[in-house]
Amino acid sequence: MAELELRAIEKSYGEHAVVNRVSLNIHDGEFLTLVGPSGCGKSTLLRIIAGLEAQDSGEVRMGGNCVDDERPKERDIAMVFQTYALYPHLTVFDNIALPLRARRLNFVERLPLLGYAFPRRRRLEQAIRTEVQEAAAMLDLAHLLHRKPGQLSGGQRQRVALGRAMVRHPAVFLMDEPLSNLDAKLRVQMRTEITALHRRLGVTFVYVTHDQSEAMTMSDRIAVMLGGELLQVAPPEVLYRDPQDLRVAEMIGSPKINVVSCTSWIALGGGLPAGMHEKATQIAFRPEDPKIAAPSHGAVRGVVASIENLGSDIFLNVTLANDAGSIVIRTRPDAPRFEPSRSVGLSVDPARLMQFDSLGRRLNGIERAAA
Repeated sequence: MAELELRAIEKSYGEHAVVNRVSLNIHDGEFLTLVGPSGCGKSTLLRIIAGLEAQDSGEVRMGGNCVDDERPKERDIAMVFQTYALYPHLTVFDNIALPLRARRLNFVERLPLLGYAFPRRRRLEQAIRTEVQEAAAMLDLAHLLHRKPGQLSGGQRQRVALGRAMVRHPAVFLMDEPLSNLDAKLRVQMRTEITALHRRLGVTFVYVTHDQSEAMTMSDRIAVMLGGELLQVAPPEVLYRDPQDLRVAEMIGSPKINVVSCTSWIALGGGLPAGMHEKATQIAFRPEDPKIAAPSHGAVRGVVASIENLGSDIFLNVTLANDAGSIVIRTRPDAPRFEPSRSVGLSVDPARLMQFDSLGRRLNGIERAAA
């Protein structure tokens, strides 16, 4: 059983609060990602789970038991770091085998030459070799076991770090921005490999990243953090279509969600959400939501400022009339073309409009005004 529970975790450095009363349940076998900008507290929270740092208050529980008094090696957890943390003088085989040897061999048996004089060492080494080869085969490293880290690519080194964690058969994998040192192509490849690895192993993964694309494509659920606070925890599709905080809405999705003040939107002639809330101050909608047409066929008018052609998608940066700001519209390559400086009309289905109050809190209709 590897269900993780965080209860009101707090951590400060001096007067600076890094983690502010974070409570979170992570289900057994789940892939949960902590996402947020640098400095939001997500890596600190991961280190608290691992036991590498102690929280100021709150409780970490695994399988229903408090593990706050257990040292890192006593927790059934393996951690994969951003910097790989491989030993450069050891081969791939020896790097992966390291935690098994540390756990199973005593001090004398680990000695380079004398240790092999003991029959038990030879038996254990055979078992270790089998387990390392199985992990290497799963990660496509079998042909690299004789090499040293300096002879590997970044993606291969990251797979070695994963293999070293795998052979421990932990109940929980913790991953702290493991792909941030890779180039864009390798990041996409490793995202697929880590997701496939999670499916094969079926254990709990807690993954930290500032890249919302990684979070959206890999996770069962995403926990969005900002300024040490946990803003929302939900599956990717829920965070995208039903964010409960404007900061979440702006963090999730690329291009960024469009935000227009309610007064400007009404002045422009835009349609209002069903059940307009009396406390709504801002309207938000995703770039793919507007329908764009000639000025006479749209409720809201604007001017195309620039065009970004990405092949599969075209982004129109549109400056709204009346100095109401600018928005981004996602269109398909086969959609009508609108050149820069051309006036356009656009409309948005009122059901797609999200309402937020002056504090950025989501409002879901007029019925909340009476609640």
